[in-house]
Amino acid sequence: DLGEAEALLSLLAANQKALDAAGAAAVPEVCVFPPFPYIPRALELLKGTSIQVGCQDFSLETKGAFTGEVSAPMLKSVGCDYALVGHSERRSIYEEDDDIVTKKVRLALDAGLKVVLCVGETEREYDMELLEAVVTLQVKKGLELVTAAELRESVTIAYEPVWAIGTGKVATPEQAQAAHAVIRGVLGTLHGEDIAAGVRIQYGGSVTPESVDDLMAQPDVDGALVGGASLVAEKFSRIIEFNGMGAASYVAR
Repeated sequence: DLGEAEALLSLLAANQKALDAAGAAAVPEVCVFPPFPYIPRALELLKGTSIQVGCQDFSLETKGAFTGEVSAPMLKSVGCDYALVGHSERRSIYEEDDDIVTKKVRLALDAGLKVVLCVGETEREYDMELLEAVVTLQVKKGLELVTAAELRESVTIAYEPVWAIGTGKVATPEQAQAAHAVIRGVLGTLHGEDIAAGVRIQYGGSVTPESVDDLMAQPDVDGALVGGASLVAEKFSRIIEFNGMGAASYVAR
């Protein structure tokens, strides 16, 4: 409920202010993605910190009579910085296919929002050794309407193996690195190695305080898309302050 959300956000704000005040060479970039009703309060409570706020979803429509819909320009106007696009739950539960993801990425960028584009294979696809094929297609489709400059400046890729979301299972650091290397390779094919090297690729499969250090030690893991652990301030703060803390990015949803 709202009370719990306020308590969590207040603790996160206090922790991030301490990091900001410490003057560390590389304070991690943090963005939280609250449900729609909590976005204004999140913006209020996080004011004065470096924590950014994003939206979990938005409409395919930008104007017109679409009762109940929330557009990307609306979310930008109230203060959102980021939009989450292509999350596995949107793909599976709401049947948002690659074409819809392509459109939403473009709509978000046109509205001035940065994008966290989620990609990842199901357990069945992983067992059939289709990880590379699935992730390659999802990345290419998601970035179909994105320029090299937009990719470099405004897009983060989040690899979330569907079989590891909410199950307690976590890809080994080596598995995560292998998948991230595939994504980096696809980005290089699309826009060149220099652009690909500068794109953040986050890991998002049941990241915990216990798993984050080894995951972040991998060369192509640049941050984390954090689910359940982000609902406990102490756990999320520990993830942000992983051993060897550097210029990484974290998303709480």
